[in-house]
Amino acid sequence: MIPYKQLSLNDVFQDCQDKFENDKPAFLTLLEQHIDIDEIIPITFRNHFYASTGRTRKYPLRALLWALIIQRIFSIPTDQLLLIILAYSKPLRDFCGFSKVPDASKITRFKQNFIDDLQLVFDNLVDLTEPICQAIDSAKADMTIFDSSGIEAFVTENNPKYANRIIKQLKAYAKAQGFDDNYDPYKAAYGKMPPHAAANPEIKQLYINGHFCYVFKFGIVTNGLGIIRHISFYNKDFLNNHPDIVVEKKSDSPDEDKSVHDSKLLIPTLRDFFLKHPLINPQTFLGDSAFDTAQLYKDLFSSDTFGKDKHFSKAYIPLNIRSHLENMDYTINEDGIPCCPHDANLAMKPEGTKRRGTDIKAFKFVCPKVKWIYDRSTQKQHRECQCENPCTTSKCGRMVYIYPEKNLRAYPGVLRGTDEWNETYKIRTIVERNIQHTKMNLCLAGRHTQNEKTLHADLILAGITQLITVLLADNIHKHEYLRSLKPLIA
Repeated sequence: MIPYKQLSLNDVFQDCQDKFENDKPAFLTLLEQHIDIDEIIPITFRNHFYASTGRTRKYPLRALLWALIIQRIFSIPTDQLLLIILAYSKPLRDFCGFSKVPDASKITRFKQNFIDDLQLVFDNLVDLTEPICQAIDSAKADMTIFDSSGIEAFVTENNPKYANRIIKQLKAYAKAQGFDDNYDPYKAAYGKMPPHAAANPEIKQLYINGHFCYVFKFGIVTNGLGIIRHISFYNKDFLNNHPDIVVEKKSDSPDEDKSVHDSKLLIPTLRDFFLKHPLINPQTFLGDSAFDTAQLYKDLFSSDTFGKDKHFSKAYIPLNIRSHLENMDYTINEDGIPCCPHDANLAMKPEGTKRRGTDIKAFKFVCPKVKWIYDRSTQKQHRECQCENPCTTSKCGRMVYIYPEKNLRAYPGVLRGTDEWNETYKIRTIVERNIQHTKMNLCLAGRHTQNEKTLHADLILAGITQLITVLLADNIHKHEYLRSLKPLIA
């Protein structure tokens, strides 16, 4: 006789619960176990969201926020597709906390109405992830890297045919007029195009990665690990808060315009960053040649720029090809290294640094033809210049001491052209990869909207998602997933 057991209601419930837990995707289980979204949301955001409006909230705050984060983790390109997936995926719907799937307008209104609150969530995550970055690699965590880009708006001017039509007309005109090879139809097209989109004057013309586009411009600050530390959205509000930024009429060179504009945005952006995060005090700045101006070096190294005890000690910025280094006392090459007075191609050898007092630092350079000779009688070594045509009567050869504070552009706390410079500057490209990752993988590119608030919120949500990634990677002790969770999803 086959024994049987009568099932109680409790047994049925337990069986269903076990089945649900076992069927839940493993990635959602990881998020549920290691990320507490309620701890990340500031109380001010919660109070603002649940403020009395005469009607109850049908969709919880944590549900809306989780849905938008999941959208970017899974690279779901549109809000409409996100809602379709939520409608057909009960585990995902339950994980977020939806009893009913919202419509697209609810998602849009949430973004537009709570931009400032989303910014607070992002700033909170920056402070939470800073100790993680320091523990992983303190040297890279102490780096600050800045770059700018733009979010292309859904406007007529961003249709490739718009720019191609103007370029084609200018090429035909140049051919008919018999212009020489120096005529550049692309630069001419840049000058002919309007400075902003017809639909919205805040959508500015920009030249990014070799193509013309109309965008909302933004700036990103990362550390050497590629983890985003700050986001600035360069709209009217930003310019009103920084009246020292003067927006000038564009020139005939798109590259020149971008460089000039970026150099004006750097210091205000960093001021905002340090004001929000007073405990973060990086020592090394990395940037491209757009920031190679004498005034920027002074600002970066001055303690008066960002507040008490906040300044950089090293700046890795390559020299701009449109300018060169000058010095009246000796010849120097493009890396700032003194050269032999008789041969401008023969660079002197660096021989460490020395200090006078506690603060004054000097780089020491010696003649490249000096050798150390060992004297057996005294059992000591001494320098001996073996140049056939010496430039000094000293047996030790010519020596040059350079004090960086006299020319920060030539000597920004580190010698150009050295192994230290070359190895460190390679890290700068990580901010460009971060921007590409933010646009393509975190659903910032290709948004079919020209609304400034919506795109601004999308940018902040992309930053929030990246920092959630850092928290999860650290909690599961897998720092190889610090910048992307795609392997875990697969």
